Amino acid sequence: MRLIQLSRDSLNFPPPEMALREPNGLLAMGGDLSPARLMNAYQQGIFPWFSPGDPILWWSPDPRAVMLPESFHLSRSMARFHKRSPYRVTMNHAFPQVLEGCASGRQEGTWITFEVKRAWLRLYELGHAHSIEVWCEQQLVGGMYGLALGQIFCGESMFSRQENASKTALWVFAQHFLAHQGRLIDCQVLNPHTASLGAVEIPRVDYLQYVQTLAWQPVSESCWHTQTLF
Repeated sequence: MRLIQLSRDSLNFPPPEMALREPNGLLAMGGDLSPARLMNAYQQGIFPWFSPGDPILWWSPDPRAVMLPESFHLSRSMARFHKRSPYRVTMNHAFPQVLEGCASGRQEGTWITFEVKRAWLRLYELGHAHSIEVWCEQQLVGGMYGLALGQIFCGESMFSRQENASKTALWVFAQHFLAHQGRLIDCQVLNPHTASLGAVEIPRVDYLQYVQTLAWQPVSESCWHTQTLF
């Protein structure tokens, strides 16, 4: 099947069902990372991911990795750690720093280029993107960021500089999101870390059905306020 080349003059995407099987989910290339295009993509179950120097690539894999907030797997060791946790968890206190933390310090390199950072900072300024920060005293030691899509949170990336920092970010956020009528956390592609925390794979058609319904249902107004979560 031919890979679709997107036009900068149109925000339209091909149907996710047209994505390639190999590599799994590759749907289109080109276009741009404007807020309007990014929002349009996520509202159709599509997200960008590409390596530095490559064209923008758009994906909708089958199966899709998701997590139900109430299904977060809190291990016994993590539960013990959390009871005596030295961490403080906040929301939207340091979005640029979380973005930088997710981009740096990865042995395999990063896809979070200057262009990607600029796009996500714009989404944050528009109120669509949010960050969860984990602090040890005054030091940022972990966190995650993603896109709010109604009752879905599309998780993009997380980082950890100290023990259990990224797990703490996701655990505390999952409880907060659930308490504010959040229903689903999109993890995109399953990996051992997210699987150990309770993420599972579902057919793409099921994920698209979630998007069609939950993306247009609001969470509580206070969900995305700048605040301390833990």
